[in-house]
Amino acid sequence: MDDREYLPLSWLAQANYCLRRAALLLNERVWEENAETAKGRAEHKNVHTQRVERRGTQLKLYEYMVFSDALGLVGKCDCIEAVHSENGCIIPAAKFPVRLYPIEYKHGSVREELSYQIQLCAQAMCLEEMFHTDISSGALFFISAHRRLEVLFTDELRATVEKTAEDLRSIRDSFCIPLAEYGGKCKKCSLKEYCMPKVKTSAQRYCEILAQEAKEVEPL
Repeated sequence: MDDREYLPLSWLAQANYCLRRAALLLNERVWEENAETAKGRAEHKNVHTQRVERRGTQLKLYEYMVFSDALGLVGKCDCIEAVHSENGCIIPAAKFPVRLYPIEYKHGSVREELSYQIQLCAQAMCLEEMFHTDISSGALFFISAHRRLEVLFTDELRATVEKTAEDLRSIRDSFCIPLAEYGGKCKKCSLKEYCMPKVKTSAQRYCEILAQEAKEVEPL
């Protein structure tokens, strides 16, 4: 990889959910908390402690840093299960070869969100590059429901990860903010007050309209 800045891996999920939201976070450094984001952050508190748990030939690595030169991403895995396997890879925390199984923690009800799967698959692709191994699947763990949802890392999902990372780099390098497209997901978005998704024109054009309207108002 060249000397370009690595992008946060977790923002792939933001970009898939809404590229405009990702651009506001990335280029405008906008953030606003709401009930959904606060609940998710609170539930992650118990997970986000960097540590290694050992049970015989099985390890659990929490808050494990990962990166990919190929994708230009850096981030953390909530949890990685590392189980002894003769055909596995060698990692610093284990004295024997292991098979890696990434797990991403999410709040709310169990659901097959593509944005979640993209984030998890990107973690696996980082691990594959770091440890020269193959990872065929991982899991989403929904904290409130105490349930896992297995995700297969298909060629199609991997291609989507690559395309999403490319889109994210593009909006960073161009410093552009995509136009808003109002939809159902806008209602729960914590950035809707900044995004103004119902405003169809650009900010410049919006200001021009306001200026023109001000000129047309007759003085008292």
